[in-house]
Amino acid sequence: MFVVRWLLGRIILTLNFIFTPKKRKRPSDEQAKIDGETDLLTLYQYKACPFCVKVRRAMRRQGLNIATLDAKQDDHQQTLVEQGGKAKVPCLRIEENGETRWMYESSDIISYLDTRFA
Repeated sequence: MFVVRWLLGRIILTLNFIFTPKKRKRPSDEQAKIDGETDLLTLYQYKACPFCVKVRRAMRRQGLNIATLDAKQDDHQQTLVEQGGKAKVPCLRIEENGETRWMYESSDIISYLDTRFA
C-alpha cells in the first residue's frame, strides 16, 4: 500500500507541475493589500495529498501568497491536533479579529478564498 500511495503521490505532483494554473495578475498596490490580509492565513497540508493540491491550485489561480506548512512534521502536526482539534489536511488556519478558526474541507476552503479575495 505504501508503494501505491507513493506512486500516486508522484503522479499527482507531476501532473500538478505540468498543468500549473496561471497566477492572477493584480495592480501592485492591490496585491500588496491582499498579501497583508493573507499574512493571517496558514495552510496545513501534505505535499502529495490530492485535496491539498486542489487548494494550492485555487490559491495560485487567485494569486494568494498563503504560508503552507507540512503537517507531516511532528511540530506542525502537534499544533494542528492541539489547536485545530483534528490531524486532517488540508486545514486553513484563519486569524480574524483576534480569533482563530480552523477550516478543514478543501471545498469549504476554496469557497472561503473565492468569496474573500475574488
